[in-house]
Amino acid sequence: MYRHVTAAILAATIATGASAQNADGSHNPAVKHPAAHRVAAPAKGHNSFTEAQARGRLEKAGFTTVSDLAKDGNGVWQGTAVKNGAKATVMLDYKGNITTR
Repeated sequence: MYRHVTAAILAATIATGASAQNADGSHNPAVKHPAAHRVAAPAKGHNSFTEAQARGRLEKAGFTTVSDLAKDGNGVWQGTAVKNGAKATVMLDYKGNITTR
C-alpha cells in the first residue's frame, strides 16, 4: 500500500511540473514574454532566432519595411525599420526584446 501511494504522489508531482514549465506559451525558455516589448538596451547572449523569426517579431511589434537584418557579435539582430512613418535602427536581443535608436 505504501508503495502505491508513493508512486501516485511521484507521478502527480512529475505531471504538474511538466505542465507548469510552459505556462507563458513560449517554447523558448529565454523568452519570458510572448509579446515583444521595449527595453533600454539589448541583452548580450547567444541568439537562437532565425532571420525570419526576428523579422516576424519586429513586424508583429508594428514595424514595417524591415531591412538589412544582420546578427552582430553580441548575438543581437540589427537592422532598419519604419514605425509610424519614422525610420529607425532596430535591435532584437535573444530574449525577444526590441530596442530602437
